[in-house]
Amino acid sequence: MAAPEQNKTPLEETEPEPRPRDTPEDISLEAAANTVAFHPCRDVLAAGDVDGDVYLYSYSCLEGGNKELWSSGHHLKSCREVSFSHDGQKLFTVSKDKSIHILSVEEGRLVTRFSKAHNSALNSLLVIDEHLFATGDDRGELKVWDLRKGTSIMEMKQHEEYISDMAVDGNKKLLLTTSGDGTMGVFNIRRRRFELLSEPQNGDLSAIALMKRGKKVACGSSEGTIYLFNWDGFGATSDRFALKAESIDCMVPVTESIVCTGCTDGVIRAVNILPNRVIGSVGQHVGEPIEQLAKCHTGPFLASCAHDQKVKFWDISSLNSVIVDDYRKKKKKSGQLKSLSHKAFGTGEDFFAGLREEAAEPKDEDSSGTETDSD
Repeated sequence: MAAPEQNKTPLEETEPEPRPRDTPEDISLEAAANTVAFHPCRDVLAAGDVDGDVYLYSYSCLEGGNKELWSSGHHLKSCREVSFSHDGQKLFTVSKDKSIHILSVEEGRLVTRFSKAHNSALNSLLVIDEHLFATGDDRGELKVWDLRKGTSIMEMKQHEEYISDMAVDGNKKLLLTTSGDGTMGVFNIRRRRFELLSEPQNGDLSAIALMKRGKKVACGSSEGTIYLFNWDGFGATSDRFALKAESIDCMVPVTESIVCTGCTDGVIRAVNILPNRVIGSVGQHVGEPIEQLAKCHTGPFLASCAHDQKVKFWDISSLNSVIVDDYRKKKKKSGQLKSLSHKAFGTGEDFFAGLREEAAEPKDEDSSGTETDSD
């Protein structure tokens, strides 16, 4: 007698492994994001939006790899800036509601609150070291805070308009500010005193970055111009460079010579400083003004946030090997803005085929194009 036929079970369907990507997927928020920041040592990113909400995400270069870790709705009005502490354990946030919040990164729990930190809406934030941080408001007041004392240790109002951005030198001695009044401010943190204001420039000064190993200061403006200052020569600009773009709203240094700028036209440009030249475009938020850029500490990524309610990631690893020769010796013939990323609307050179831009010629009387990276 033949043995009974055994029932055959179909092969179990296995889920396909997540596909690897060049960059993490976009993060979509419920409202337009004002600010974005990378964790100093983990693949974690924070963002704040116009509703006052703060989000913490882990990100990955795998399909579906991004995960929301927590969100916080402590602020009553728009969250203007977020920044991690240097050890990565705390997240600082400032808001239009005039408050400063310090949250625990692990849980999103509110650790410290300064309810009425300023008399006006807060606009900018800079973590200086493990104890000190600085804040600037819409009316031009600057405050430096000491967490050990739980209060501000320096309060000064030298700007006539909002403080847009801040930077500090490697020795944590001089704090530099940019303002809507068109000036750059210099403050001595150690001596707790005001040093000077630069000559006013055309339009608002909207962003600041230290370049050339701290020997140059680059300031972006609402006129689409980058103004350059020599270190210890803060009173007047040493050079200027017009991008022929709309307002530069944010900028972040990528190398000692290359800075990425985010503009109102939605394009992220990589710009070489001295010699001054637009290298190309890293990416864009189509037709949406870019609010902030952040450079990743653990990978070759740039993050951007804009009015399209998205945080996007861009691969900027190619910029580390870019060498720009003297502009007067080598002038690019094509007026097309070169694509530095194959992400988004196509691949290769057709990415920004519709965008036309020519780098501005340096003036004869200034030093554009004559200084080399060895300076």
